[in-house]
Amino acid sequence: MVQMVVVGGGFAGCAAALQAARMGARVILAERTDMLCGTGAVGGIMRNNGRYTAAQEMLAMGGGQLFSLIDENSRHKNIDFPGHRHASLFDVARVPAQVERCLEEAGVEIRLKCRISGIFHLWKSKKGKTGRLISVKDAHGNVLEGDVFIDATGSAGPASVCHKYGSGCAVCIMRCPAFGGRKSLCAMCGLEEFGAVRDGHIGAMSGSCKLMKESLSQEIREKLDREGVAVIPVPGKLMEDHLDIKACQQYALPEFAENIILLDTGHAKMMTPFFPLEKLRKIPGLENARYEDPYAGGVGNSIRLTACVKREDTMLAEGMENLFCAGEKSGIFVGHTEAVVTGVLAGFNGVRFALGREMAVLPTETACGDAIHWVGEQMKSLQGRSRKYTFSGSVLFERMKDLGLYTTDEEQIRLRVEKCGAADLFSKDL
Repeated sequence: MVQMVVVGGGFAGCAAALQAARMGARVILAERTDMLCGTGAVGGIMRNNGRYTAAQEMLAMGGGQLFSLIDENSRHKNIDFPGHRHASLFDVARVPAQVERCLEEAGVEIRLKCRISGIFHLWKSKKGKTGRLISVKDAHGNVLEGDVFIDATGSAGPASVCHKYGSGCAVCIMRCPAFGGRKSLCAMCGLEEFGAVRDGHIGAMSGSCKLMKESLSQEIREKLDREGVAVIPVPGKLMEDHLDIKACQQYALPEFAENIILLDTGHAKMMTPFFPLEKLRKIPGLENARYEDPYAGGVGNSIRLTACVKREDTMLAEGMENLFCAGEKSGIFVGHTEAVVTGVLAGFNGVRFALGREMAVLPTETACGDAIHWVGEQMKSLQGRSRKYTFSGSVLFERMKDLGLYTTDEEQIRLRVEKCGAADLFSKDL
């Protein structure tokens, strides 16, 4: 039986672990905190713009189990807000526990509060160009052996990164002070990491904050519950423009500087990296506003996109024989959909590699396959690293539209996947 160790329990790691377990592998998922889904535990947006296409492609390929689960836990569907159409907002209070139960039912061994802190055994070729990982160890000294490993540790944290590239630890969902900062499996194997580059700065700031719904006016709460979206104009003297520092460039539109845009994900998701609390409370309806995550959302937010690696279109990390990567580790990808897509492919190919089978590359006739290939190529240049990539906006969404890949016609998506021979790809080896 194939033994796989997945490091990092965000959406990318969960998707990889679930796919591998469905293929019959014995999977250990090591997550350093006490909860799965990572930033997905406070995120909440799916299916906006090109993410709809990508999710439907994955369903047609047989790898959309997490998308189905999230759809079942959506508070609102088919909503529009500035620059975005037909979005779903999932319940961040329910999804992490639902995902955990889904993985356990699939046979994944979940180890929470399990921070992988070092490599126990790494074999390097004589020429030093490739390495094979045999085992890793956690902070308690436990050794985890595997035939194949997946790095889904993301690119945010530890707190020293937020101090170096941002405004300090904002006490966010990463919770580095409580559980220890992120440790990169790729970095421990000696692979070079790189980050997004903007005006000489490394990384980008998380693009939203969460307010306690109870701290908002009754009118705003009722509008969120009823419509899922509330747009509140900001008086000119109170306006804050942080659009250029956002990781989520799909929201870098003037409307997000001129208004407080709230989305109902269980919290009131405020689409700005941070906003001074003393100013926020001067806006009608927000007089009692209180941050839910990050707690210091009045002065800053977490810094992301600092630790990507070069990889092949199979999601195999360059320089390693049996180490795959997914999510933000695999390029300057932004979003839950992007994490799930790369995670499923990494889990699939990890098992196939361990079984001695040919690994799969998603057809570039699909939005998912084109994104994985194109973003991988973009990561090879400094110019490419100056951009952020997401199915829901910015340069990747524009590329989808230019190539004719963006559509919400589910039948058309299914036929496209079938035409390029990828229908039920992720189910064939179960």
